[in-house]
Amino acid sequence: MDNLRRIDLNLLVTLDALLAELNVTRAAQRLFLAQPTVSVQLAKLREIFDDPLLLPGPRGMRPTARALALREPLREALRVLAGTIAPPEAFDPAQAAASWRIAATDYSETTVLLPLLADLYAAAPRCRLAVLELAPPRLAAQMEKGDIDLGFHIWDEAETPAHLHRRFLFRERYVLAGRAGHPGLRRRLGLKQFCALEHVVVSPDGGGFHGVTDRVLAEMGLQRRVALSVPHFLFVTAVLARTDLVAMLPERLLRAAAGLRVVAPPVAVQGYEMAMFWHERSHRDPGHAWLRALIAGRAGEAS
Repeated sequence: MDNLRRIDLNLLVTLDALLAELNVTRAAQRLFLAQPTVSVQLAKLREIFDDPLLLPGPRGMRPTARALALREPLREALRVLAGTIAPPEAFDPAQAAASWRIAATDYSETTVLLPLLADLYAAAPRCRLAVLELAPPRLAAQMEKGDIDLGFHIWDEAETPAHLHRRFLFRERYVLAGRAGHPGLRRRLGLKQFCALEHVVVSPDGGGFHGVTDRVLAEMGLQRRVALSVPHFLFVTAVLARTDLVAMLPERLLRAAAGLRVVAPPVAVQGYEMAMFWHERSHRDPGHAWLRALIAGRAGEAS
């Protein structure tokens, strides 16, 4: 590294041209430089390498043994360096073999990823996805380390760091769901009937029996009966299909659920906005940008 600090990389480009042409004039023309400039650079190179490098000959110049030894390694080093600093190539999904790690809940797996997969693998058959469980407090650190490439989360969630890039995907609203033929969902519900039903709640932290619906009811002086608390959304849909329990669930989650009846609830519960998040380290990557555009476009179509 100490030797590199002494060298202007432009001198190495000049040396490569000199070794290719074995003539100062032609090397200057190749580099679009004046001949005296190349002569000065050759003098600097001789000093750096402590070798004449090129000697006068009957037909131009003859490389020294040191110059011959440098020719191929120098050409390869310049090729690698040029590739390193070149702008990234356009992403070709049909040929790419990228792997992406995505943090998601079972809700976003179902509402964002599942509708996307057919389009993704049709366009990028050699690419791969690894879906990991979303942990909002650790999301930023995971992205900074490169453990996670993309995450799906509520737009305004307090634990989501503001410095992450984000893009709006869709607005979600809550509906009331129960099994098809549920006796309590055959007619329009009032608040009294709603509260009398037995409910399931999703408690991601585990074991909680109160959610956003309960906070809204409490402000009205009302209380519903919550009979079951579970950690995942997808288990709820299975529970609803097999029991007389009901649940306030995000509408998109129920689009692919069979055997359920979905009705408008008698209580207004504020929905939320879903977004995808990513770190600055991935922001300009062409493949990552392609994936983000595909996800956003597919989510918009499904709105």
